[in-house]
Amino acid sequence: MCKNDIKWSNGKRAVFCGLGVVLVLSVTACGNKDYGHHEKGVANPDTTQTAFAIMGGQSALSPGYTDNTVLNQLQADAGISIEWTTMSESLGEQVNIRIAGDELPDAFMGVGFSNYDISRYGDDGTFIDLTPYLTEEYMPNLTKILEENPDIRSAITMDDGYIYGLPAGERMGTAGVGAPEDYSIYSVPQFSMINKAWLDELGLEVPATLEELHTALKAFKDNDMSARYYGNAPGSTIPMSTGFDEWCWGQNIFYAGFGFTNWPNDVCNDLVLRGDGTVEFLCVTDQYRDAVSYFHDWYAEGLMDVEMFSQDSTQLIAKCSQGYVGVSAWWYIEELMGDYAKDYVFLPVLDGPDGTHNVTIRTGGGINSGQLNITKKCKSPANLLKFFDQWYDPEIVMQLQYGPIGTYFTEQDEDGIWLSISDEASREKYGKSSGELKGECEVFGPKLILSDYYLTTFRMEDRAIERLTDLYEYWMPFVEDTSVYPVDCVFTGRELDDIDWYRADFESAVSEQEGLWIKNGGPTDEEWESYISYLRDKCGMDKLLKVYQEAYDRYSGKTTAE
Repeated sequence: MCKNDIKWSNGKRAVFCGLGVVLVLSVTACGNKDYGHHEKGVANPDTTQTAFAIMGGQSALSPGYTDNTVLNQLQADAGISIEWTTMSESLGEQVNIRIAGDELPDAFMGVGFSNYDISRYGDDGTFIDLTPYLTEEYMPNLTKILEENPDIRSAITMDDGYIYGLPAGERMGTAGVGAPEDYSIYSVPQFSMINKAWLDELGLEVPATLEELHTALKAFKDNDMSARYYGNAPGSTIPMSTGFDEWCWGQNIFYAGFGFTNWPNDVCNDLVLRGDGTVEFLCVTDQYRDAVSYFHDWYAEGLMDVEMFSQDSTQLIAKCSQGYVGVSAWWYIEELMGDYAKDYVFLPVLDGPDGTHNVTIRTGGGINSGQLNITKKCKSPANLLKFFDQWYDPEIVMQLQYGPIGTYFTEQDEDGIWLSISDEASREKYGKSSGELKGECEVFGPKLILSDYYLTTFRMEDRAIERLTDLYEYWMPFVEDTSVYPVDCVFTGRELDDIDWYRADFESAVSEQEGLWIKNGGPTDEEWESYISYLRDKCGMDKLLKVYQEAYDRYSGKTTAE
């Protein structure tokens, strides 16, 4: 391809493609309006039903839920019994068959319905409205959580204002390691690192600016440090190697010197929420244009790995673990650099050419309501919800996620925090790893794990503690604005149509052109205007921006749902 050529794809996808496991039948199910025993916004007073049928998913290692000691105790405490129909394969197909044939269980659990499906099945009466049951009378545990976390209620409220499923999600954040503010473990997905042993050998300090990093990379290349310091083959030195726009191992952290970072997230690659509540695509800002132009010079000088656009994470790890690479990005130095890890340190977030820097953080631990949905078949939802309200007790959800006390959790520390079984102990006692033990014991469904549970109830994994500590102490001080676009915003059906129609083409066009500009240089004024016009006219940029803005406004309470 010639320098700076813009090559676009005009292909479109089928509307609604891939939005959920049961989406294929959701449109045909609409319009039924058979609400059974239920009326929206009103609690059903019937409490005669005590035997329920639930259909849903399970781990591939699970033997099923019939003999699950935790679930059986919860049923006994709620005064009900449940007939389980669960599977690890063909779940979507079987759910489709049940819904299409109107042969409904009392509830679906662990299916993972999309918001699109939830809205459609709520609208046609397949799923009942749970809003009137989210009170102290019916669900005291969950009600307390929703009062303390109004964003969770926003995440499970559909565009019609009703709630058709119970919240589920894992919020692993810095509060779980005792920090006063709670930032998701996904806030800064890329931790950059540099070979300090090479710097010391060359008499260089750890860089604090992009210009100083450029000097270090050039010195690594000119002195062939992989060969000189580790005795590798001549010419084996790769000054910097990353992926391209990859989650934890892309080049994006180095854009911070231009006032932003644009790694992918679950909404759109370059979507950012400003402090004033407005959303914007970074890929059309002047800072973005400056960044791709700047890093082309590095690429042209051979300082950035020519394979960055094509390699996978396994290839990157192989290069790093053999001592070839001076600078890279990953969550853990040890995991990426292997036996050479002792020679590396984290880089700070680097000042750019004009002295600025900023990391644009991302959200994580999204909340969904597709893990427990009660159908119109259920005569006494209050009785069934009494059972599920127990799931919102921290010690109960701990056991549903990992395994029972006495099996997976074997002891408590001096603060009463539960400690999980070690891998060695699990193999000795059960003949399987602790991971396999968890797979056998885990229950799919509406499990909600909040950050403070790791301080009050059970201990977080050591690696997660390490990463969150690094995030809070080392990286968050470089963040100027902690506003994040929530991945659990709820979209209307029409908005989902627009997202499905435009999003993939928009992201592909941005990514393709970014790669071309880094490799080939640019953009010129004419190319930049052509690029923006293409995103607007052919990739629906303005429509996407409107969708994300309106969804966020509803989520944050700026507007009321239609």
